[in-house]
Amino acid sequence: MDLFKGFADIKIDVLKEVGNIGAGNAATALSRLLDKPIDMAVPKVQMLPFEAVADTVGGAESVVLAVFLRVEGDAPGNLFFVLSPEAAKKLVRRLAGIHVESEEEFSEMEWSALSEIGNILAGSYLSSLADFTSLAMLPTVPALAMDMAGAILGYGLLQSGEMGDSALLIDTTFIEDQQEVEGQFFLIPDPESFDKIFTALGVPMND
Repeated sequence: MDLFKGFADIKIDVLKEVGNIGAGNAATALSRLLDKPIDMAVPKVQMLPFEAVADTVGGAESVVLAVFLRVEGDAPGNLFFVLSPEAAKKLVRRLAGIHVESEEEFSEMEWSALSEIGNILAGSYLSSLADFTSLAMLPTVPALAMDMAGAILGYGLLQSGEMGDSALLIDTTFIEDQQEVEGQFFLIPDPESFDKIFTALGVPMND
């Protein structure tokens, strides 16, 4: 089945709504964590084949910082939140208010802040999707890594033993005092999990 032939507009609309609600929930959670107003731009949502994921973040050999977690439950899969190292530095400097000592390396405090922010983001999007579908979608403890994009995706494959052939991409932009930080959220359901998600929404995949 080719997911990208005749993918109905209603399915994209549903995914966009999930992205919008997830972004709103994430902004609220981050505002509480950081004790300052944090907004998120309306996210851009699209479907893409798994093999295009690495290209979307600059290519398989580009160095990125990523939060990875495994989704368990009714619709298992892999979830990644990906930032460039430059965006990650800007995130901890602008949003978390942490003094950045080095542009090349991450301190323990920076690493901890990025892990917590990534955890909040992933949880917000995942709970939005779970609420929409009424499916049990439970996150594992997230892992934070900085490596080449291809290696990080390979790590996800190693952890799960399988990877679906399509991904949901939600471009995420944080806004704080007119400063923007961009990241990308990828949900890569296991084979057949998209069927379960859309069937739960009353939108069969073969529509």
